[in-house]
Amino acid sequence: MPKIDLDAIPLNNSTGYPPPHDQPVQGRWKRAIGQVGGITDFGVNHVVLKPGAWSSQRHWHEGEDEFAVMIAGEATLVDDHGRTPLKPGDCLAFPKNDGNGHHIVNDGEADCIFIAIGRQPHSACHYSDIDMMFDWRKQSYFHKDGTAF
Repeated sequence: MPKIDLDAIPLNNSTGYPPPHDQPVQGRWKRAIGQVGGITDFGVNHVVLKPGAWSSQRHWHEGEDEFAVMIAGEATLVDDHGRTPLKPGDCLAFPKNDGNGHHIVNDGEADCIFIAIGRQPHSACHYSDIDMMFDWRKQSYFHKDGTAF
């Protein structure tokens, strides 16, 4: 059946970020709804950000387009252009290799919910504000000078 029962999918707040970069995303809870629905060409996540939580560290991908749709609550997009308020229905597009580091921050007092769409990373991911990058071939995080965490 194409309809996905969100309540049947466990929430997950895991991250691969090394400490201390993992702390801001501890209040990010996600469900891999695309995978449960049999989608294999791209990923779709249902994301709940608790108050104060970030969706990720501010980042951009060399070879992965990303798209997000706000469903509920309010949040703030933080990117190279500044801070943009988000509300339900707002859509966000992040073209691959544009160098615009971005993330969503819930600086409100209630949960916010959005859908995030992208592909499994098959290219480097750069983190704009911190000394970190992700090497997809090694499936690991490194400092920008190439040393491992």
